[in-house]
Amino acid sequence: MPSPIPFVAGAALLALAGLPNAAWAAGRPVVVELFTSQSCSSCPPAEALLGELAGAGGDVLPLAFHVTYWNRLNWRDTFSLPEATERQQAYAARLGDGTFTPQIVVDGRRSVVGSRREAVSTAITQARGEREAATPVALAREGGRLAIRLGAGAGTGQILLIGFDPRHETRVARGENAGRTIPQANVVRSVRALGAWTGAARDFSEPLPPGAEAAVIVQAADGRILGAARL
Repeated sequence: MPSPIPFVAGAALLALAGLPNAAWAAGRPVVVELFTSQSCSSCPPAEALLGELAGAGGDVLPLAFHVTYWNRLNWRDTFSLPEATERQQAYAARLGDGTFTPQIVVDGRRSVVGSRREAVSTAITQARGEREAATPVALAREGGRLAIRLGAGAGTGQILLIGFDPRHETRVARGENAGRTIPQANVVRSVRALGAWTGAARDFSEPLPPGAEAAVIVQAADGRILGAARL
């Protein structure tokens, strides 16, 4: 189990730690997860939409999870992760939609076709009105490591550390997208479980994950997002 660490140097964490729960709830981003593949001819429009969300900033945390099951064809997605496939399968079991690409899951509660802009926008708007922040989350770089603070609150969930790259452009040589160059945003490079959150405050000091950026998600067993933050 990670050992508690003193947070005496992280000004951002110290400032956030003093906020009331209402302020944390207002700041928690809506988590938008795209399940995609470089081999899927329907996915580039969804990739473009996720890129727009990433570029807009604001209160949305967009993440692109590249699944593995398209790799059985003659192109292997260069960013495919078994953890992405497993995560989508878990959503399929909870939400009953099966596994497909492009799929967007908003705040762990709603599944929509990832290229349908209006449906994605509606799901994000609904999530904004319903979001909760059962636990405040803050991240900061400290001494070449990642300092993570979870506040106390109500509920239980799994703590996930996600590493991602803000942008890539991939030239696809074979498969349904042969000859295309696909811009890709917030590409997930790693997913690692840090343990359980049981309502008590927790501090972690972790190695920086693979990927240029990092995010932490606290997720309940039913898929609801209880807390989230990015560097």
